[in-house]
Amino acid sequence: MMPISTTPIEDLTYEQAFAELETIVSALEANQISLEESLALFERGQALSQFCAGQLDRAELRVTQLTSTRPD
Repeated sequence: MMPISTTPIEDLTYEQAFAELETIVSALEANQISLEESLALFERGQALSQFCAGQLDRAELRVTQLTSTRPD
């Protein structure tokens, strides 16, 4: 049985969240866990995925703002 992290997602770095998401995907693909645990992992994975997507969106916006041409 794979323990589910209890660390609040908002306390994770992007890298930590992505690594945890990869671990969850591997566990789900292995099909060696109970339905209940699969559902809990899927739920955590969905939240991690949304968190990572939000982090990437914010980074993209920041890069766009930094590289946009500004009128003199």
